[in-house]
Amino acid sequence: MKEQLQLSGQTMDGDLRGDLARIAQWVRPDSRVLDLGCGDGALLAHLKQSKNVQGVGVEISDDRVLSCVKRGVHVIQQNLEDGLAMFDDQQFDTVVLSQTLQSMHNTEHILREMARVAREGIVSFPNFGYWPHGWSILRGRMPVTGQMPYDWYNTPNIHLCTLKDFERLAAKLGFTILERATFNDEREVKVLAGWRSTLAAYRFSARRHA
Repeated sequence: MKEQLQLSGQTMDGDLRGDLARIAQWVRPDSRVLDLGCGDGALLAHLKQSKNVQGVGVEISDDRVLSCVKRGVHVIQQNLEDGLAMFDDQQFDTVVLSQTLQSMHNTEHILREMARVAREGIVSFPNFGYWPHGWSILRGRMPVTGQMPYDWYNTPNIHLCTLKDFERLAAKLGFTILERATFNDEREVKVLAGWRSTLAAYRFSARRHA
């Protein structure tokens, strides 16, 4: 059940997941949005209805593509590892990669592509710095939590990171972090976020040089 909820953009009561609700707040009305790994299309459907956003999703799963179509979301079935060559430079105002970054093989490439196709990027990912993870490793076991409900041998998460890890990578790529939000389940965390949050969301832009 935890895995199924993580794949869905909505909680059991029908509301957007906490990170998607914050991402929706960051998206400007009447803008163009690309949602990479868009899942069941919940975010794009919400943005279309609430902010008149023109959205396009990219998703590989047959079932989730069908869910997007049922929601009236424009979706392209494609593996993100193949890149974003089908999109032009700065074709979108915002590109979103929600809870998918940690499963990408080429992390730097997808982030650079996000900066190429849109003016701003938004990512969310599990925070490996959450303090029970360290306790689990001290006991000799890889952590299994609600945000990362997989065992070491069947996890799709291949590039786990902490908040500071992502911020260092963003600086290396020349990105400016505009906003950050951190969560523990559906609750926002503002104190000792690096230790107490299970999930982080960042809004960033690429620095443009003349």
